[in-house]
Order: sequence, then C-alpha cells, then structure tokens
Amino acid sequence: MDGVAQKPVMVENETVKFSWQIAFMAKAKDYYQLTKFTLSFMVVFSCVIAYLLAPGVEMNIWKVLLLFIGGLCITGAANATNQIIERDSDGKMARTHKRPLPDGRMEVKEAVVFVIVLLSAGMLIMGLCFNGLSAWLSLVSFILYGFVYTPWKKWNSLAVFAGAFPGALPPLIGWVAASGMIAGPLSYGGWVLFAIQFLWQFPHFWAIGWVAYDDYRKAGFKLLPSENGKNGYSAMQAVTYTAMLIPVGWFPYYFKMSGIISAVITMALGLYLLYRAVDLYRFCDVKHARKLMFSSYIYLTVMQLALLADKIH
Repeated sequence: MDGVAQKPVMVENETVKFSWQIAFMAKAKDYYQLTKFTLSFMVVFSCVIAYLLAPGVEMNIWKVLLLFIGGLCITGAANATNQIIERDSDGKMARTHKRPLPDGRMEVKEAVVFVIVLLSAGMLIMGLCFNGLSAWLSLVSFILYGFVYTPWKKWNSLAVFAGAFPGALPPLIGWVAASGMIAGPLSYGGWVLFAIQFLWQFPHFWAIGWVAYDDYRKAGFKLLPSENGKNGYSAMQAVTYTAMLIPVGWFPYYFKMSGIISAVITMALGLYLLYRAVDLYRFCDVKHARKLMFSSYIYLTVMQLALLADKIH
C-alpha cells in the first residue's frame, strides 16, 4: 500500500518539476527575444574584432570573453529599451507582434528591471576589466540607440542617419577598450573602423526598410529616404553610400592596420555590394533589396575577418 501511495506523490513531483522547467525555458526565451540576441551578437562581434586589431593586442580568451559578455549586456539593454518604447508599434507588425511585450507575456516593469541589470553589469565589466572611457562610450551608444534613434523612426527617415552613430560605435568601443585612446595617433584605427561601419549601415538598413516596408508603414516607421518609399530615389541613395564605402575600405591599409591582401578583399567586397545596390536601382523590387541586405551581411563579416587575419603586428 505504501508503494501505491508513493506513486501519485512521485508523479506529482515529476509533473511540478517538468512544469517548472517549461516555465524557465519560456522565460529564458522571452529574455533572449528581448535582447535581439542575433543582432546583439553581430554588433559585439565587430567590437571584439576591433579590439583584436588594436596594436599590441594578442588573443586572450578571457579578455575576449569578458568583452563579449560586457558588450552583449549593453547591446541587449539597448535592444530591450527599443522594445519597451516600441511595444505598441511592435504589436502592429507581423514580424514583431509575438515579442514578449506586445504579446503580453512580460510586463513593462519587468523589462525595465532587466534593462537596468544588463546595463549595470555591462558598464561594470567594461569599466573594471578594460577602461572607463570604453564604459562611457558604451553608455553613449546605449542612450543614442534607445532614446534618440528609436523615437526618431516615427518622425522622418533621418532616423537612419541618427542610428548610424550608435551602430558604428561598437568597433570604436572595442579599439578604445584595447588602447584607452579616443584621440591622437593611437586612436586612428578605431575611427577608421567607425567610418566603415557608419557608411555600411545606409545600404544595409535601407535594404531592410525596403524588404519590410509594408510592415514598417503599419507601425508608422519612416526608414526609406524618399517620402514615397520604394522608388529610384531611395535606391540611388543606397548606391551613393555604397560607392562612398569603397575608398574608405582602403583606410585600414593606408593606416597600416592590415596588409594589401585584406585591402584587395575589402575592395572586391565593396564592388560586389555596389553591384547589388545598382541592381536595386535598376529593378526597384523586394527581390533585389533582399539580395542587397544579405550581401551587406557578407561584406561586414568577411571584411572584418580579413582585416584581422591580415593584421600588421
């Protein structure tokens, strides 16, 4: 009889344990979505590459790991802040209406606490493990993204220009984390990487704005440079900024950050990206906007890896 009596208790305990595990995984998934982890990872990747490109820096797995964690905390806090502010707009768009806040799975108060914890942890890691200047630059990036770029998206298309600043700061932050300098000869490399990523964002975000134009319009976001949205003018702007990106891609070689091999690779990548931008201008359709968008991801990733592999020590 005791064995029979124990079975329901064991089953009940296992059920409670299983339910708790499901709840934990669901909550972890919500936090994962709140940070836009994939985007955050790409942003922090550029920060780490810049750190490793700085003169005198060698691969130190612990330093790289700390930079990744600190960067993910601050970038995740910025993305979560973006979702708190845009929760009503996210609820109107097909690709975002299932996020934790618009879907009602998370309260705003909980999301705000999450932001404070992430931001504080990230600032402490950057300040204590690297230097104060990199921590303050990280805070500037957080503020620009969360409280300038985010609300600006509903005012006019200059939001992309405003957003290009926090979007280009991660490589500068990585360089400053290594060098401790934001001015003078030792800072040039950081500003070169900032310039490349700054210009890269225009064709990248306009391609995204083109692909998701109808969804963005439902939410009232204005991301394409033309008032009429998807037209030749918007496409030509993407062509113009992509063309500007090509000569800037030579700067790492000019400033002796990396060798001629990476310079040639970066030039080839720039020409390929320009080809995709010109195709968007020729056809003005979603198909070619999507090709430009994916090409921009290829450009940034391969370019950064080429620079690091060809670093001049």
